[in-house]
Amino acid sequence: MGDQEGGLRARLVAVGVALVAEEGVQALTLREIARRAGVSHGAPRRHFPTHRELLSAIAREGFARVAAEAATAAADDGRGARERIAAVCGSYIRFAREHRGMYELMLRHDLLESGYLGLRSVSLPLFDLLTTLLIEARTETEAETGSRPATATGARSGAGSDGGPGAGSGAGSDDGPRTGSDDRPEAGSGDGPESAPRPGAAPPRVTAGALWANLHGIVQLWEWGALKLATGEDDIDALLRAALDAHLGPEQR
Repeated sequence: MGDQEGGLRARLVAVGVALVAEEGVQALTLREIARRAGVSHGAPRRHFPTHRELLSAIAREGFARVAAEAATAAADDGRGARERIAAVCGSYIRFAREHRGMYELMLRHDLLESGYLGLRSVSLPLFDLLTTLLIEARTETEAETGSRPATATGARSGAGSDGGPGAGSGAGSDDGPRTGSDDRPEAGSGDGPESAPRPGAAPPRVTAGALWANLHGIVQLWEWGALKLATGEDDIDALLRAALDAHLGPEQR
């Protein structure tokens, strides 16, 4: 691919990133992206044979940014695992609120090709990071208390789920469907730092899925005004702290 052609590909993606930020997912038509890039409406197909492939390239930029911000938030700089989880979740919530169009596109798997451009390789490590931190947090709590804490009880019964899709559909149930069914070993299955979940607790990946669903619900309901109305709370961080308490147990003070 020549420099000119490579430049066009990058320009199409950059135009898409700007367009989704300005006008949302519904504005991401091939024709409008081509118009803004200053090329014919058929030109994008030289690089992106399908609309889904172009949208996936645009979404990849969002996933890469979220992953970079999460990695910074999770840096092992002497903080405990729970504090790092809170930082990762906080960075996710901030991104979702500040980049509403991109955030929606990233979650619209009906519009994306997950195997295109290594999209899964950019998105799934973020979930793996959260799972690993949850395992570390459980280990730290057990070391501090000298016993196995009764955490994730609320997550297993659907507590802490704020009505987001799938947030209360058995998340945290050991008999429920597993998240991450991509043939990778499940954290807590004997191939990671935790050989098995403690009695009565959900596997780490299930807890991570429930927490992720909870974050999504917090963002959506907060932006729609429903959480402020229902709770009278003016600080979204208070909802995040409550979600962490629900899934990890009350913070030790």
